[in-house]
Amino acid sequence: MEMSEIKVKEEIEAFEEQINIHSVGITLKEEIEIYEEPIAFTSGRYLVKHEKLFHIKHQIPPTEEKPYQCSQHDKFVLLNSHLIRCKKTDTGEKSYQCNQCDKAFSQNGCLKTHQRTHTGEKPYACSQCDKAFSYKSALIAHQSTHTGEKPYQCSQCDKGFSWKSFLIRHQKTHTGEKSYQCSQCDKAFSQNSSLKTHQRTHTGEKPYACSQCDKAFSQKSVLKEHQKTHTGEKPYQCSQCDKAFSKNSYLKTHQITHTGEKPHQCSQCDKAFLKKYDLREHQRAHTGEKPYQCSQCDKAFSQNSSLKTHQRTHSGEKPYACSQCDKAFSHKSALIQHQRTHTGEKPYACSQCDKAFSHKSVLIEHQRTHTGEKPYHCSQCDKAFSHKSVLIEHQITHTGEKPYQCSQCDKAFSQNKYLKRHQRTHWGETISM
Repeated sequence: MEMSEIKVKEEIEAFEEQINIHSVGITLKEEIEIYEEPIAFTSGRYLVKHEKLFHIKHQIPPTEEKPYQCSQHDKFVLLNSHLIRCKKTDTGEKSYQCNQCDKAFSQNGCLKTHQRTHTGEKPYACSQCDKAFSYKSALIAHQSTHTGEKPYQCSQCDKGFSWKSFLIRHQKTHTGEKSYQCSQCDKAFSQNSSLKTHQRTHTGEKPYACSQCDKAFSQKSVLKEHQKTHTGEKPYQCSQCDKAFSKNSYLKTHQITHTGEKPHQCSQCDKAFLKKYDLREHQRAHTGEKPYQCSQCDKAFSQNSSLKTHQRTHSGEKPYACSQCDKAFSHKSALIQHQRTHTGEKPYACSQCDKAFSHKSVLIEHQRTHTGEKPYHCSQCDKAFSHKSVLIEHQITHTGEKPYQCSQCDKAFSQNKYLKRHQRTHWGETISM
């Protein structure tokens, strides 16, 4: 075969594949309209070859006539095969069965393209990068990412697209059309792919498994984001500082720290939050909801982090170890407070005197010595106290309980200070009253 004939064949195959319904993902109406565009060649002999290979082979008259009329639609088409295909679309007939899965197709070409999903065959390689595709139309669309060409323009906004199917999908955002309905709940979607992804929330299916750990995901995009935790890749760079992030959403949240903006406002109080997640957790303080239940006791929590911290009381786990001594803690905040015993740091200063404290809670209690506030009231008498621990000790005077037992005799006391005073009588120390 001559090289010129091969070239013509390639041109014709590209044209034939371009109008394939399965590979481009367009409707029969759109396919027919493709034939309304004239086909031109750079050489007269290519035209002759085209007429031989295409019009004679497919019996297409070299005119603009469309001799075949569909009985179901008010349409004339060029090819008898298109008339047969149109009828199959109406009847739902799918005579081409895949021998590796249960899918069936109305066209043999569609079956062949589908079978590449099993074989992994990608015969169409891009000449400008290392990507390859299972069908030619996908390669043609991909090549526009190198040229920047976006021939399909939205008539309602300034967006352009490299694929006509992407334009059709985009136009639904203007019409609000949601034709894909979930059969298990009342949600509907503008795209079939969105519906399939949503349905996994009902089935629990997670087809995208990480090759480096045992995690799996319901969406491919989430898997890609997760894989960055293994590679350490952080492609999203903050323009105002040197921090970088693995996810664009993390970058956007971080950027708010520069503006000080807190866009998520509580509708029941004046508090606002940087993250929507933090707002949801805060709202539980109003509703009293505690969805996180401990499996080992009857306690429940409004935050998952609080549940995890609590579970350490059962397991005895203390993951926060002090680097300067052998103590370890179940809470990170407890470690930070402990470290101040080594550094002597007292960051909480009283504004009314020169005292300072290592714990904020101790500062708050100290400030009551200035204000005289006594927020802890006894329910059995009219006494009130500035410290909760003092209230607890006082309540024992009403119950008669004496929890502090002397180890050297049978006496017991209601308060620890009374026990210590008593123990000096065993040691022979003089007790000052």
